[in-house]
Amino acid sequence: MNDKKPDRMVDSDPKPEDQQDYALRPKTLAGMIGQDNIRENLEILISAAKHREEALDHVLFYGPPGLGKTTLAHILANEMGVNIKITSGPAVERAGDLAAILTNLNEGDILFIDEIHRLGRAVEEILYPAMEDYSLDIIIGKGPSARSVRLKLPRFTIVGATTRLALVTAPLRARFGAVYRLDYYTSEAINEIIRQASKRLEVPSDEKGITEIASRSRGTPRVALRLLRRVRDYAQVRGEGVITPDISKKALILLSIDEQGLDIMDRRVLQAIVVKYQGGPVGLKTIAASIREDPDTIMDVVEPYLLQLGFIQRTSQGRVATQQAYIHLGLEPPADTAQPRLIT
Repeated sequence: MNDKKPDRMVDSDPKPEDQQDYALRPKTLAGMIGQDNIRENLEILISAAKHREEALDHVLFYGPPGLGKTTLAHILANEMGVNIKITSGPAVERAGDLAAILTNLNEGDILFIDEIHRLGRAVEEILYPAMEDYSLDIIIGKGPSARSVRLKLPRFTIVGATTRLALVTAPLRARFGAVYRLDYYTSEAINEIIRQASKRLEVPSDEKGITEIASRSRGTPRVALRLLRRVRDYAQVRGEGVITPDISKKALILLSIDEQGLDIMDRRVLQAIVVKYQGGPVGLKTIAASIREDPDTIMDVVEPYLLQLGFIQRTSQGRVATQQAYIHLGLEPPADTAQPRLIT
């Protein structure tokens, strides 16, 4: 079994080369595409805080990776005209680490904590009074001579981001005044994101060429920008530097990404269920053993998108391929397929 997470072009988790995308990210709410409801709510939140001359309320963003949680944190800082400090849950190992960060914040500053669900319990205990009372309780000394000292902190804003809201403890979640879920982007929004990015990259592009990339981007801006960079490379090396429909198709075929945004691993899982196990139901561990992959990788990395497309269903007996999966693989769906009993 592979215990290492595979490196996939359509993986929405950040990669080192995605650092290039920072210049392509919007700096203001007005420049942001998609997530209309969240944008409107944030406009009200920012305007009200500015009117009262207060720091923003604490904000929590959650949803799948690659949808703009980090970008929104930077936009909040830009709109408020304050500094932003960035850390992540796994990086803050001890309560002293968090105390050092908090005591270096200025009035109105934003502290962005990525993967906030991975904060340790001892660190969370320090964070509670900091978020509520803007104070920091520090224990000085040890044993009977130990004493607690309370330090006052400037009014600041915590912006948290998580892909797994259920793992954020209830006491921490309750201390966020604004909680927003980011959803996958519409095809129109992804088209516009690619169109604007290609202009900033100074890559000539055809409208149908942009649509070809957008249709395989899984509704995720991070994936869309990554595919745009690879298509741009192909256009410059194998074409005339222009992103046309033909160039986009050839580049994405070379990357083994099909019309629905499925890559080799996605298709291996589908083919295992459909061909080896006659459409299922089949257990996750059996699928993993048949394609020599880790079960957790299949469940966390591959299945969410297949479920989103409606290609597979999770049932009480195991995974079942739908008629759409057969059609996508170019196979005839079985006529006598019984409706599986879904897990509720």
